[in-house]
Amino acid sequence: VTVLNQTPSAFYQLMQADHENPAVGQSLALRTVIFGGEALTPTLLHDWYQRHPDHAPTLVNMYGITETTVHVTHITLNRHSATGNPASIIGTPIPDLRTYVLDTGLQLVPPGVAGELYIAGTGLARGYLGRPGLTAGRFVACPFGSPGERMYRSGDLVRWNPDAQLEFVGRVDDQVKVRGFRIEPGEIETVLRQHPQVSQAVVVARHDQPDQPGDTQLVAYVVAAQSQECRPEALREWVRERMPEYMVPAVVMVLESLPLTPNGKLDRNALPAPQFSSAGIGRAPRTPQEQLLCELFADVLGLPAVGVEDNFFDLGGHSLLATRLIARIRATLGAELELRALFDSPTVVGVAGVLDQSGRARLALVGQVRPDRVPLSFAQRRLWFLHQLQGPSATYNIPLALRLSGQLDRAALQAALADVVARHDSLRTIFPEHDGVAYQHILDPESASPTLGSTATTPAQLSEALTTAARYPFDLAGELPVRAELFELSAREQVLLILVHHIAADGWSLGPLIRDLATAYAARCHGENPGWGPLPVQYADYTLWQHQLLGDQADPDSLFATQLTYWTHTLAGLPEQLQLPTDRPRPPVASYRGDYLPVTIDARLHQRLRELAHRNGASLFMVLHAGLAALLSKLGAGDDIPIGSPIAGRTDQTLDELIGFFVNTLVLRTTTSGNPTFMDLISQVRDTALGAYTHQDIPFEYLVEALNPTRSLAHHPLFQILLALQNTPEANITLPELDTSPVFAPTGTAKVDLSIHLWEHHTPHGDPNGLHGMIEYATDLFDRSTIDTLFTRWARLLDVVTADPDQPISRIDLLTPDERHQLLTTYNNTAVVVPPVTLPELFEAQVTRTPNHTALLHGDTTLTYTQLNTAANHLAHMLIDHGVGPEDIVALALPRSVDLVVSVLAVLKAGAAYLPIDPDYPPARIELMLTD
Repeated sequence: VTVLNQTPSAFYQLMQADHENPAVGQSLALRTVIFGGEALTPTLLHDWYQRHPDHAPTLVNMYGITETTVHVTHITLNRHSATGNPASIIGTPIPDLRTYVLDTGLQLVPPGVAGELYIAGTGLARGYLGRPGLTAGRFVACPFGSPGERMYRSGDLVRWNPDAQLEFVGRVDDQVKVRGFRIEPGEIETVLRQHPQVSQAVVVARHDQPDQPGDTQLVAYVVAAQSQECRPEALREWVRERMPEYMVPAVVMVLESLPLTPNGKLDRNALPAPQFSSAGIGRAPRTPQEQLLCELFADVLGLPAVGVEDNFFDLGGHSLLATRLIARIRATLGAELELRALFDSPTVVGVAGVLDQSGRARLALVGQVRPDRVPLSFAQRRLWFLHQLQGPSATYNIPLALRLSGQLDRAALQAALADVVARHDSLRTIFPEHDGVAYQHILDPESASPTLGSTATTPAQLSEALTTAARYPFDLAGELPVRAELFELSAREQVLLILVHHIAADGWSLGPLIRDLATAYAARCHGENPGWGPLPVQYADYTLWQHQLLGDQADPDSLFATQLTYWTHTLAGLPEQLQLPTDRPRPPVASYRGDYLPVTIDARLHQRLRELAHRNGASLFMVLHAGLAALLSKLGAGDDIPIGSPIAGRTDQTLDELIGFFVNTLVLRTTTSGNPTFMDLISQVRDTALGAYTHQDIPFEYLVEALNPTRSLAHHPLFQILLALQNTPEANITLPELDTSPVFAPTGTAKVDLSIHLWEHHTPHGDPNGLHGMIEYATDLFDRSTIDTLFTRWARLLDVVTADPDQPISRIDLLTPDERHQLLTTYNNTAVVVPPVTLPELFEAQVTRTPNHTALLHGDTTLTYTQLNTAANHLAHMLIDHGVGPEDIVALALPRSVDLVVSVLAVLKAGAAYLPIDPDYPPARIELMLTD
């Protein structure tokens, strides 16, 4: 036997026999082994290649399906195939067949992403005999071929690997879940007709701004009831009270009558174009409460004035500013406003109505009587635990680097640093233990002055020097959680690095840190003390207040218990790990080594994203989140997508100017099952985010304890991808005699698999001017090129959905033109030159080359090529004399024997086709084969 076609399982047995008795392998005459029938595990061939060269015999993995005339793809294996990659590589398509890897919407998926394999070409069967329904479901129209061409849906999941080879992943999961919300204008019309002042109503989706494709607005046209006067804003409010925000018409137009066609039907083409406007109607406040709310809105938004009908989010509000507004309302009016209520009623008049029914404000944050040992805050507890588990590391360092150009007063800078540390207790807090429990020990300002180190460096060395310094491992139990160092480039050029451990600060804290440093430095340059007053509270006060606010977990009425119940219900059954394709297998213990990729979203897309958010009553973050969830789902991460999101946690206005660790992490769960439209997905993300914001007080650490996922050192619990749209107030620093500019100082770490951080930028007139940021990624798992490709796909997806947000996410095309050409043309360029000769002619040529070599061996019978050819020619002439020729089929009911091989050759030489029949088959089966 020289060619062996068998399943991998059967070959594994041959491998075992060869391993136990090497003489078995040495006696084999095999030239080629072809695998088929089941998935091959290449790494199991390692032992074989240890004892055999690559081409003695050659191992070939074939993938085939009966419906496509068996063979579809193939790859010739070698010893490299058996090392490292456990995937079953099935190679590239054979000539005359084409393969496509598609998602559920029959869209091409990018390389590396799993999709269903479809096969097109000349080898397809006509279908299933007598089963038209099954045929229609499996043999479908091919959108990539000529008109009328079909392709076969294999039901197998595959992906293209970096070497342009197909890898077999598994079978398609046919489970389907149905969910999602589609806007039905009739539902809105019904609600409008219920208003006592409306007699007729029509709602349509319009595209009245051609320069903004995808800018679709819901417009309502109403006819007033007899002797009634309709106010458009009142009608919008009527709908808002009864329907989700995304179903509220952007404009309500009052008509004398609806236009009709000559047949008496509604003439939609004759409906007038609306005038879209986001401005309020300008009514003056009518009550002292409305007046006060207008002032609070304007103050938080940084505007001179706000009308009672102006939309908070249209005026530049976002989730972080909304949290600040709620804190201001709490402190000023003594009332509690939920974040969801502000999103649902984002005007002064709307908030005033909500406050009339709201409860009293939560416990006020004031200075506390401190115990001897101040406990850690809930957020600090987790960092302390990780510090103990992993040892000192740079994973949770926060670097702030500033380039200082000009004449620096070093003594003033040293004194200013001491002033800032003295002002903020958190910067002079260490974390010793007592009876195994860590606590906050706040050092006296006199004994907690940070030193200002100095290092001479060059511009070429600066980046590496900053990274090295930013990776300093703090000893939290014994040293200040802040340090500073000057990198001197020249007499008038330095870079200041201030490094703070996350246990003492967060991203928001950098603003107060910079502002206080600037104030103190300016004062010290003039030989004065900073003229600031005392802070109303310190971080220790917040810690004690947080424990009081949340209450006892055992008390079912406590804030702790009620919020924990919400989260355990919301996150029940959360996947333990997101199945995102990676470049390398996940190590059993994460190293937390990382890198970053700078990213940018241009001003045009930024503007369109904000418009899409506005039309859906959502924030920009919610649209970005929906896009990321859709992308991850399309890249094979599943349909249950948990994404982490940091929230400032500064729910009281007294915390605005405080340095400390207040940020909390929310887990936002999104499902893409049921193939929702992108509009549906935004609505879902909006509801999820608002629910999370309302229950933001429960610390992430307690979610982990309550949900109790399987503990792993390999990945972050509950989520592995984080998205942050940073809306923290910008802190511009001005120092006497110095020009300042920020310098990026990476720590070379990654807390989770992927962290996406974006900042909004605006023109001087306040218009969107792009999103800038970075993606921090774990180098254990990803290459930089992979992250670059991932961001490119995300940006493309966002661009596509802003143009058409009503399309199901399965129809979103992520491919660039180059990738589409690669998948459709390059990977399917399998044409080979086939010699214009028949199989009998090839056999005759072999007879001429080796007439006396052994051609056939069976038992004791041996035939040379000449003998086999003579016997086959003799039988072929007999068949021809009996009228056998092209298009005829000759049945061969012979056992495996010399006669069978002679007969096969003879039939082919006569120009006919042969039908092999096992003579041991039952007579009825043989008769069926002969008559079919």
